[in-house]
Amino acid sequence: MQNGTKAILCIFLFSGFMATAQEIATDSIKTEELEEVVVTGQIEPQSIKRSVFNVKVISRDDIQRQAANNLADVLNQYLNIMVQPNSAEGRSTVSMFGLDGQYLKILVDNIPLVSDTGLGNNIDLTQINLDDIDHIEIIEGAMGVTHGANAVSGIINIITKKSILNKWEINATMQEETIGGEYAPLYDKGRHLQALRAAHTVNSNWFVSIGGNRNDFTGFKDTRGGRDYTDYDPTTPWVNRGFSWLPKEQNFGNALIRYQKGNFRLFYKFDYFNEKIDFYNPIVESQVVPGTGILLFSRDRRFFTEKFYHHLNAVGKVAGSLDYNISLSHQRQTRDLEQFNYYIQTEQETNHTEQTYQDTEILYSTGALGNFFKDKSFDLQVGYEFVNTNGYNAAASGLFIGGSGQGNIKQRLENYDVFTAAEFGITDRFSFRPGFRYSFQSKFDDQWSASMGLRYLFDNEIEARASFGRSYRTPNYDELYTYFVDSNHNVQGNEDLMPETGNSYEASIKKTTFFNSDVRLMNSLSATYMGIDDRIELVLTETVPTWKYEYINIDKYKMYNIATSHQLEYHNWMIKAGVAFLGISKKISSGTAVSDDKFLTTMQFNTNVAYTVPKWNTTFSLYYKINGKQPQFIETSVNGQSQFVLQEIESFGLMDASIKKSFFNGKLDATLGGRNLLDVVNIRSNVASAGTHDVGSTSILMAYGRSYFLKLTYNLNF
Repeated sequence: MQNGTKAILCIFLFSGFMATAQEIATDSIKTEELEEVVVTGQIEPQSIKRSVFNVKVISRDDIQRQAANNLADVLNQYLNIMVQPNSAEGRSTVSMFGLDGQYLKILVDNIPLVSDTGLGNNIDLTQINLDDIDHIEIIEGAMGVTHGANAVSGIINIITKKSILNKWEINATMQEETIGGEYAPLYDKGRHLQALRAAHTVNSNWFVSIGGNRNDFTGFKDTRGGRDYTDYDPTTPWVNRGFSWLPKEQNFGNALIRYQKGNFRLFYKFDYFNEKIDFYNPIVESQVVPGTGILLFSRDRRFFTEKFYHHLNAVGKVAGSLDYNISLSHQRQTRDLEQFNYYIQTEQETNHTEQTYQDTEILYSTGALGNFFKDKSFDLQVGYEFVNTNGYNAAASGLFIGGSGQGNIKQRLENYDVFTAAEFGITDRFSFRPGFRYSFQSKFDDQWSASMGLRYLFDNEIEARASFGRSYRTPNYDELYTYFVDSNHNVQGNEDLMPETGNSYEASIKKTTFFNSDVRLMNSLSATYMGIDDRIELVLTETVPTWKYEYINIDKYKMYNIATSHQLEYHNWMIKAGVAFLGISKKISSGTAVSDDKFLTTMQFNTNVAYTVPKWNTTFSLYYKINGKQPQFIETSVNGQSQFVLQEIESFGLMDASIKKSFFNGKLDATLGGRNLLDVVNIRSNVASAGTHDVGSTSILMAYGRSYFLKLTYNLNF
């Protein structure tokens, strides 16, 4: 960490020196600069500078330089975000400001995605393909007014491509990647990707595109022996059968058709996804087969996920001047479990059983009317959101099913929301935006959200923003209907849970400095505070005859965050750096045990350096992020009693690098690079002493080590 700290100090000293240099701002530079247009949280699309909200944009160029396969690859390098991998389930979710994926809403073209636990939250990032993405917009803080339930810590909106610059664009991609040190070309080791996308501008009115993608992740053995491992060596007792990261194969398909004429635009988008995950049981059993001898077998599983996504969107004018934007979406996700016995010597499978353990169907619609007044200094938006979620969810183990243990009982959750937002442009410099949403709930008491955003543009390219947001999170299916009871477990949901409520406050300032025609520096500083009431937690409610856990509204959560970021552009150089300090206070009660509510602090630092050599059509990129030590209270049993002890997860750094080069006038793009160059696999989790009892330390599987990739894309444009 000493070297990392020195690097941070050097970067900020350099930024400070540049900021005190003589400013030579020229109008020509400012007019030549292309302003980014954002849509998330806006009444109408507008430049990022005019937005009342502080919107962060991840460009298509950033995604390509990282050769990112999925959303997890991209978000790993950004401040205030932690990607949380689960190697046992083959999933990766994301947390923001220390709050897990239930509080962050992920959308595609403003439509929240179906997930295992509902709509828009706890999304598996590895299931989001990036082939047809234009850019990604991120807003931190409560966004309940514009995006409804569960947008408590923020939103991530993925904007897909809906036009091209040419008549035809056909892109074929192949990518080979090692998984740590494990790789075999186009075989059963490593990651192997193939993609094909075709887009066609039919005429000035019609545009169509279609694409497909295959991602074969063959698993990471690490210290395990793989599918056919049966040996046991007492000198290496930690080696057993299976994989540390489960093998999985994913297939994506998408299609889009768009029509536009004058002020009217209509598009229909379809996405299909399926996934197979293989679980190889580390426990090997034996069976005597007459006439054959002793056969070794394991009780293995396969998990199948299938998703369908439909989105119809219309934008235009009604009654002469009113702008409308209406979307209708239908999504369905099913997850199936196949269980069987696998005989290792003969490679045969027997005793197959299959069941659907999760089925969620969602009908969703949102729409808004705007531009009620001809006065451009004032704009009003009114809108609605309709959500109908129907489905059930059961444990993959098959040991429990939702609804008080009564079987696969489908549960329907509905809400009907209305919202309004107004934007007042008091002057060209100062504007503010109040908003309000009311939600009619079928399961819970009616909910409401409110927001207020302010923006002021000072001289010398200084932008100041402040915002307040109130949002809520509704309990998910597991929290409401879990019933997991056997001789060793007693975990139950609670159908009487109340939604959580969260309030966030943010203030930020940003300055852009033009030194001459070749140098631009952007500096920003932000501060955020968030509080959540009635937070839902799984707590111990009984200890006799067995320990019983139940979800209840009990916690309070407080968070503060101070972050600063800096970007320098000079000739063919682009350098970004940022640091964030996060403090979290949680008070958790479980049985007779109560945690401390003091603020526990952590730090993140990131930097991104890119250098382009135009003569070579080549860009060199380096990404580096430090995730500081993370303290948190966890519940454990000490001498048979429930207690909370302080756990510290050690700091670790993630470094990626790439070289991207174009050949044959852009017809062939090649990207060569490495991920996780610091070779992070396990990180230590040390638990401090509780009284006289030292709980000790464990390790957390965070990544699968240093990996290398080569990506080739053939572009046929005409």
